[in-house]
Amino acid sequence: MNSPAVSYKNHRFPPQIIARAVWLYFRFPLSLRMVEEMLLERGIVVSYETIRRWGRKFGTAYARQLRRKKPSRKDIWHLDEVVISIGGRKHWLWRAVDQDGYVLDEIVQARRDTQAAKRLLVRLLKKQGLTPKRIIIDKLRSYSAAKRDVMPAVEQSWLGKSVLRG
Repeated sequence: MNSPAVSYKNHRFPPQIIARAVWLYFRFPLSLRMVEEMLLERGIVVSYETIRRWGRKFGTAYARQLRRKKPSRKDIWHLDEVVISIGGRKHWLWRAVDQDGYVLDEIVQARRDTQAAKRLLVRLLKKQGLTPKRIIIDKLRSYSAAKRDVMPAVEQSWLGKSVLRG
């Protein structure tokens, strides 16, 4: 059962501008007024209310297209962990992001060891269905040990600074 194609008929703005505004709103934690300002900086005068209407009308179709992105053997995964506090106790948030910036998986664990890294890699493989071309990690030894057990054929690179922390 195919859903009907997105129609931009009777819209004042071209489809590229509408798509960009909706993508900005849903992809990043921006308010409607922030998206309005970003478009205004590029010379596009559109109200935040119009962007809200576009989001309601076209948002689900765009989300469906984004979810359709199939994993590829050419993908590069960036893996990192950050300490967080939950109820006053220290936990670790492990994240995997692909080369396009999409979060592939997140997992919160009480430990920062090889077993925790293995758990993340196994979850990623189950969820993605394919191994990546390369993984980029920081110098945490747990990643190397887990990768050796779970996906030994995958190429590995190191980063000195984290690319996932915002």
